[in-house]
Amino acid sequence: MATYKPTRVIPIALTLIVIAIAIAGMVSLARFMFFSGDAGSDSSQTEISKYLLVDTSADRAVRMVVRGKIVAEETFRSYRIQISPNERTLVTYQGYLDQPIATISLVNNIPAYEQFVYALQKLNFMNADEQTGDKNDLRGICATGYVYDFQMLKANESIKQLWTSSCSVSSGSLNAKIDPIMKLFIDQIPEAKSIIGKLW
Repeated sequence: MATYKPTRVIPIALTLIVIAIAIAGMVSLARFMFFSGDAGSDSSQTEISKYLLVDTSADRAVRMVVRGKIVAEETFRSYRIQISPNERTLVTYQGYLDQPIATISLVNNIPAYEQFVYALQKLNFMNADEQTGDKNDLRGICATGYVYDFQMLKANESIKQLWTSSCSVSSGSLNAKIDPIMKLFIDQIPEAKSIIGKLW
């Protein structure tokens, strides 16, 4: 008659528990890697964007480009404001080939840049998903109004782009109020308001 040995059951039970935990871990990892469209992933992407926005490394910058109505080459206008830890620039343009009209370039410093990007963060500046493909093609968007293009930059390359327009049918990807964000950018350059006011 066989005798019952409880000491053999405990190692087998522990092994089964470890295997179950490993399988559960692999399933969770697979969900995280392959199902990036869920709410948890959106939240993590927003947190990453917040971290990237407030990074004050020398190669970081944020940019706002405003494009006017789509009119004749001679009367088309646009402008760009770019802020980095070392520099603040405003360039106004004439025509679709971006011929500069006026340029202002000023020095900046890390504490000033830090205050600026944290203020942008509190305005939900980059708290949205970037659009792709045709949805992120700004050509011809809002022909009778203004297009507002915002980018986070690293080494002068865009790492995230959000946009909106003054046309209700082209709301874009920016999920924040445009007026306080624009004012914050313009306020970084003395005389910017008067220079921009001469464009249209």
